[in-house]
Amino acid sequence: MQSSFFDLDNRYAQLSKLRDPLIKLNRVIDWELFRSTLLTIAEKPRKSAAGRKRIDRVLLFKMLVLQRLYNLADEALGFQVKDRLSFMRFLGLSLAASVPDAKTMWIFRKS
Repeated sequence: MQSSFFDLDNRYAQLSKLRDPLIKLNRVIDWELFRSTLLTIAEKPRKSAAGRKRIDRVLLFKMLVLQRLYNLADEALGFQVKDRLSFMRFLGLSLAASVPDAKTMWIFRKS
């Protein structure tokens, strides 16, 4: 079966019909309000602009929220984010987006 341009939109519409609770969470909470607080978390200063860009703090925070809501270990969190469309939509990630690994989540949680 050949996939179409609208398959992902159709899938998201089906999830919405099934009352995905994460949609409501995104509607109720303005995640950007946390950005200034999250930016104050201690982080090693960068020596240069070379290398990979830093991972968005709000994304990491939202992943911690998912981890708590669904009682997931760090490794399981990464897998579930890659596997579940509802998690990807909650986080604002595309199918091709990279997902922070378990060590990144552990470091962020400990900081």
